[in-house]
Amino acid sequence: MEIELLKKENTPENVIEHCKAVCKKAMKIAANFDYADEDLIRKGALLHDIGRSRTHGITHAIEGVEIAKRYGYCEDVLNIIERHIGAGITEQEAEKLGLPKKSYVPQTLEEKIVAHADNLISGSDEVDLDFVIKKWKRNIEDSDDNIERLIKLDNELIKAFEE
Repeated sequence: MEIELLKKENTPENVIEHCKAVCKKAMKIAANFDYADEDLIRKGALLHDIGRSRTHGITHAIEGVEIAKRYGYCEDVLNIIERHIGAGITEQEAEKLGLPKKSYVPQTLEEKIVAHADNLISGSDEVDLDFVIKKWKRNIEDSDDNIERLIKLDNELIKAFEE
């Protein structure tokens, strides 16, 4: 159903492929947790970039929430869409970026899983943490706080389960 919705909203094909890859990665991460809501993760991962059917700017998360709301998605899915950008955006960072002033930092396990799966997919290819850190250092001004949150997410969701 979510793929059909992405198509109905004229989401670019490369974005749909990205969303599928994020969903696959998110489900791999979710397998580490007995209590993760896999249906919620699947829906959130597939729809996290639906706002890219309207804009490729930072506001795509806000746009995505509005689109998903129109289709009756629950608050938990809306929160995943809204909080998936990077490793989260603090209230202060949001204000600097011109977003509504509030925290966009993932709170629940499911939000964290989708946000981090998104970090670890470039286009539709899986990438490692070092790739993401290098990219962020090149593209994000004052990236230290973001990178710290990224590493914390990786430690919580992936490193804790490696042997």
